[in-house]
Amino acid sequence: MNVLRYAMAAVFIYIFSSLTISAGEQIILFREDFNDLTNWKPLYFPKIEKHSSYEIETDNTTSVLKTVSSNSASAIIYMKLFNVYEYPLIKWRWKVENIYKKGNAKTKEGDDYPLRIYIIFKYDPKKAGFFEKVKYKTAKLIYGQYPPHSSLNYIWSNKKHKESIITSSYTKKSKIIPLQSGTLKIAIWQTEGADILEDYQRAFGIKPPAEASIAVMNDSDNTGESSVSYLDYIEVYRKNGDNNLKPIPR
Repeated sequence: MNVLRYAMAAVFIYIFSSLTISAGEQIILFREDFNDLTNWKPLYFPKIEKHSSYEIETDNTTSVLKTVSSNSASAIIYMKLFNVYEYPLIKWRWKVENIYKKGNAKTKEGDDYPLRIYIIFKYDPKKAGFFEKVKYKTAKLIYGQYPPHSSLNYIWSNKKHKESIITSSYTKKSKIIPLQSGTLKIAIWQTEGADILEDYQRAFGIKPPAEASIAVMNDSDNTGESSVSYLDYIEVYRKNGDNNLKPIPR
C-alpha cells in the first residue's frame, strides 16, 4: 500500500511540475539575432543629412549589431508589424561604449542616446477623431506616409532621472523610459525586458493601438557628440497561459 501511495504521489508531482513549467514557457513570435539586416530598413528624419551607421559585426562564434553615431541621427526599423496584445513582452541585450556628456532626456538639446529601442505604434485612421485625421492626412501629404500614432523609447541615458517615464520634448506622443543610466555599466552587456502593454498604459493612461513595430537608434545630432554601441538580440514573445493577453480595444 505504501509503495502504491508513493508511486501515485510521484505521478502527481511529475504532472504538476510539468504543468508549471508549461505555463511559464515562452511563446516566441520572433527573435532577431542580427546575423544580417535583411529584416530591417533605414529610417531617416527630415532635415538631418548625416546618418548613423548600423552594421553586423561577427567573430568566430556570434554576431551583433554595431551602431555608430557622430553628430548624426537615423535608425533602422523592423519591417514586420506585430500585435502587442498577442505578444506584449520584449527583451534584448545591449552594450554601450560611452554616453553623451551633454545628454538630457528632458530637453531638445540633450535628446540623444547611444542606444534606444523604439516601440512604434501604427496610426489607424479608422479610429482617429476629426482633428487627428486632418493632422495626420496633412503629414502624409508632406512625407508620403502617415507618421506613427505614438511610441515608447527605452533608452540608455547619460544620467539618472527621478522620473521613470519622461515625455519627449519634441512631442507628447512619444514617451521615454530610462532603463540604464550613467557610466557604471559601460562596456558591460546588459539584458533588459519590458511589458509593452503595461508600460504604454503607465505612460499614456490609455490602451495602445494593436499594431506596432520595433526600431533601433543611436543618435547624436543634438549634442554633436559620438558613440558606439552594440545589440546582441531582440526577442518578442508572450508567456504560455499568462494573463498578459487582453482584449484589443475597438
